[in-house]
Amino acid sequence: MRATTTTRKALPPTVWALGFTSLFMDVSSELIHGLLPLFLVVNLGASAAVLGLVEGIAEAAAQIVKVFSGWLSDTLRRRKALAVAGYGLAAVTKPLFPLASTVALVAFARLVDRIGKGIRGAPRDALVADVTPPAQRGAAFGLRQSLDTVGATLGPLLAIGLMALFNDDIRTVLWFAVIPAVISVAILLIFVRDPGPQHVSADSAKRVPIKLRDLSGLGRFYWFVVGAGAVFTLARFSEAFLVIRAYGEGLPLALAPAVIAVMSIVFALAAYPAGRLQDQVGARPPLLAGLAALIAADLLLAFGSGLVAVFLAIGLWGLHLGLTQGVLSALVAHAAPAKLRGTAFGVFGLTVGVATLVASLVAGILWDAVSPEATFLTGAGFAAAALVAFLALRPVERA
Repeated sequence: MRATTTTRKALPPTVWALGFTSLFMDVSSELIHGLLPLFLVVNLGASAAVLGLVEGIAEAAAQIVKVFSGWLSDTLRRRKALAVAGYGLAAVTKPLFPLASTVALVAFARLVDRIGKGIRGAPRDALVADVTPPAQRGAAFGLRQSLDTVGATLGPLLAIGLMALFNDDIRTVLWFAVIPAVISVAILLIFVRDPGPQHVSADSAKRVPIKLRDLSGLGRFYWFVVGAGAVFTLARFSEAFLVIRAYGEGLPLALAPAVIAVMSIVFALAAYPAGRLQDQVGARPPLLAGLAALIAADLLLAFGSGLVAVFLAIGLWGLHLGLTQGVLSALVAHAAPAKLRGTAFGVFGLTVGVATLVASLVAGILWDAVSPEATFLTGAGFAAAALVAFLALRPVERA
């Protein structure tokens, strides 16, 4: 009876507050994300190469900043302050998008927005762990991720409704992203409780996120995972190219956010079953299935015609995200010694950040210099190379 009572105990209010903070910020960010590629290309006249550069730098910055924000959170033990800095930084960029009259200002706003994302992620997740009893942490992180996904779906749907209401006036619609961003920061400031500084050992306080002398302690299996993960990331250029591909096949401007909405829904539906599958059969089956889905998506985007083919490909893209997002992290944790996991994830984050920038930049250059088909065929080639690498790595099956 006591175990049942413990299981049903309500989650701390701070967990709910952080969940709704994520929800409202994702509504704001994804409302913009669903429209931004066409705003850059159609309204501001940016090329695909410039689009790839903007998206690549922004997403790479988010990945790289995460490496250092987690270390800073552990060192300062001021989780809420860092989370407020990250969410606040993202919120203040929202008015810059509708005000922008140049690609440079959009690029600056996008970069600062993603830096804010990189700053807030680790402190926010650490706050969830700090305020939640160990027996409830799985439920707490699941709740926060679920509310985050709800926001990622509502944002593009809201953008579609507003585009219809305001006759495809993107600038007017982008102003509405300011409202949920402000609500997000207000919830964080008012309702989130920070347990405050806790005891930190001298060694922990002095620890840096990546120590070069520790790299020699990471084995061959780890470096293979990093290399294969980098090749995999080269195949995963920005979803902005999915938006302009759908627009090129006749998707109305007002429905452009549907690309992100469909991808997010499939991602959300696939993620939990993929995690259960990984627990039962190991990392390799969902990872290989996800890579196969990505290859199929790229081939459809390269050779398919019409919106049905494009949206089927977008669904496959979301499926590959659901099948693979957690698997590479699990492989990194499996490959690294316990005492070096922080360093291992730091190196992996830096590698993925650089690969993210290269992937989107190459995708944009190929789009302009050769053809859109060349972009997706190159992505399929990188995905196939990663698939062969992971297929050949027997320890993946046991990870």
